[in-house]
Amino acid sequence: MIRIAPSILAADFARLGDGVAAATDGGADFMHCDIMDGSFVPAISYGHDLVATVKRHTEVPLDVHLMVVDPSAQVDLFAPLEPEIITFHLEAVDDPTPLIRKINRLGIKAGVSVKPGTPVEPLLELLPDLGLVLVMTVEPGAGGQSFMEDMMAKVKALAAAIREGGHDVMLQVDGGISAGTVAAAAAAGADTFVAGTAVFRHPDGVAAAITELRRLATSHA
Repeated sequence: MIRIAPSILAADFARLGDGVAAATDGGADFMHCDIMDGSFVPAISYGHDLVATVKRHTEVPLDVHLMVVDPSAQVDLFAPLEPEIITFHLEAVDDPTPLIRKINRLGIKAGVSVKPGTPVEPLLELLPDLGLVLVMTVEPGAGGQSFMEDMMAKVKALAAAIREGGHDVMLQVDGGISAGTVAAAAAAGADTFVAGTAVFRHPDGVAAAITELRRLATSHA
């Protein structure tokens, strides 16, 4: 199953409701919400109130990606919004297991992400307790970067482990995903694709962008 998760970070915040509605009507599978604190990553994005606004404008499940130094505290903040997924970074915690269990106890799928410089091997033993793994295909928190195709080796390794272990885990990629890169990620085994600019700034509109990404990913999966 191919899933497209438009990144709200690329939407026009002055017309946020319209952007969320367009993504909803266009068939988005998740609304991807990037939470950046300016410490774990250089950028600051937005917080709880904006994500709550997104939720008010759609029935599409929320996919909250925490790029923060204290993900446990942010889980407490965002859990009442009942997101489908909360993903935190492996690099932000000494031991991911307690936070994974905390998220799961809340009835939310736990996700763990790795930056480009982090190996995926530590994720393999966590797969039985996860709902999602996220491979960053750019360095998080810095704009204007190109898709890092060398990250596809990580995607392939995780896809093989998920398949061989029979795990019910989504394999997500985030960073530089567009019509020109989604096929490579799908061929490597990704099934969930975060796309920001490629969706919200597509010349033919949001729905056309989602349809195009889904078609290209499906044909190469």
